[in-house]
Amino acid sequence: MTRMFAAASALAVALAAGAASAQDFRALAQQDLQAAHDALAANHPAAVVPGAASEDFRAWIDAGLQEALGQVGRVNSGDSHAYLMRFYANGFRDSNIAIRPTYDGLGPFFAIGWPGLATAWRNGEYVVSYVQPGVRGLPPVGAVFVGCGEETAAQMASEKLDRWEGDLTTEAGKVRTAPYLLWNRNNPFAGGVPTGECQFKQGRRTRDYRLPPQTVDRAAMEAAYRASVYTPGANPLAVETVDGRPWIHVHSLADDAGWDAFYAAVEAQLPAIRGPQGVVIDLRGANGAALNATSRGYGLANRIWTPEFTVSRQPEAGSVTYRATPANRQWFVDTLARMQADPRFVQESAPIIEQTQAIVAAFDSALAANQATFTLPGRPSVPDTGAANPVQGPVIVLVDGGCTSGCLDTLDLLTRLPNVRLAGSATAEDSIFIEPTVLRLPSNYAELSYGHKAWMTRERGNDAPFTPAQGLAYTGNPTDEAAVRTWVGTLF
Repeated sequence: MTRMFAAASALAVALAAGAASAQDFRALAQQDLQAAHDALAANHPAAVVPGAASEDFRAWIDAGLQEALGQVGRVNSGDSHAYLMRFYANGFRDSNIAIRPTYDGLGPFFAIGWPGLATAWRNGEYVVSYVQPGVRGLPPVGAVFVGCGEETAAQMASEKLDRWEGDLTTEAGKVRTAPYLLWNRNNPFAGGVPTGECQFKQGRRTRDYRLPPQTVDRAAMEAAYRASVYTPGANPLAVETVDGRPWIHVHSLADDAGWDAFYAAVEAQLPAIRGPQGVVIDLRGANGAALNATSRGYGLANRIWTPEFTVSRQPEAGSVTYRATPANRQWFVDTLARMQADPRFVQESAPIIEQTQAIVAAFDSALAANQATFTLPGRPSVPDTGAANPVQGPVIVLVDGGCTSGCLDTLDLLTRLPNVRLAGSATAEDSIFIEPTVLRLPSNYAELSYGHKAWMTRERGNDAPFTPAQGLAYTGNPTDEAAVRTWVGTLF
């Protein structure tokens, strides 16, 4: 409840007229939706580049706007404004298009009502993952949620979660949103806690349950979420020994995660990491949205295997197509200014600065010639240097749906290295429309981000996740750390 009041206060202060009314939010939602549409139509590469990857964009940009505008009348709060923005952004089915609040938005543990339980998406079903202690008459943990009344669980998820909470066309999206299926998250466009009878299956028997709303308890709801979706702890970067072999934790790729100390710890333990007993690289929950996320992951690989060994095994860069617009050019101008203002970056990354300067010059040429796009070649492939593989043992790379963006770029490299096997569950997905730019929408309450260049030749397909092969997929409870570690031990 504290979060809701804080968010409402932030919005009220920001409103020029003072306290926010439902009418205010409706007008702002309409304004922001139109602005997001216009910015994407004017600048997103999918509007002008050919291919299947552009089809969802073209099908949704106008039709989705009309569908969203048709629901503006139900906007009555900051939360509902944020939900309608998310609905429009998620409808593109592009992992790199998002509209996020600029204020303290809905946290992952937030609801204004819940039935005292949570569900998780496991092995193709919604399963009860948590039951609040002391609440009677609820289905037990492990029971499969069938549906409520005439609606199946899948139908309820489509109406209540898809696009509102995430993209349910993806496995990772189903996992991330599953705890909210029976919660009331203050979304007026979707139902709250079911009021009728709901069906749960235990073994071969299906039983009816009523799920009356329970008192909101943030601690219990946080426990419920953490019992449903793997959530990294407070120390995302670490190296420990598990069952006699190094276990390298990389649960974040954020710039402020403490990389210098972590890299030093990795380098100090290289003899063990490279030993014949094998090593685990744990990338579960590694959100790779940060600007330098890919270089962080590559930096780890280069320390474990050496740059001489990895350089010839990096994925083919291919070519990148840029949409030539003034707004897209400005992103590179601003990025170049930040690079040049950082003395350490200037010292260590001069080639990147030169490359960015060349991109700005290419924008200038394309705009002067009234070209819609231009294409630049990527980094050329490097022949095998002949360097020996310093890693003697097998390598298990552990992943889940929290591995996003730059984490997937890191997997592009790791999965090409010898004796590396991918294990766990399906990762998130990453559009070929990359390098997100961020635009503040007119209300000042939301920001639009979108990938402004198209990696048309990327070897990994558009929005294609990494999925562990048969025998390497974990089917147990992903939040039971002891069980996960025991299972990983069987893979060596």
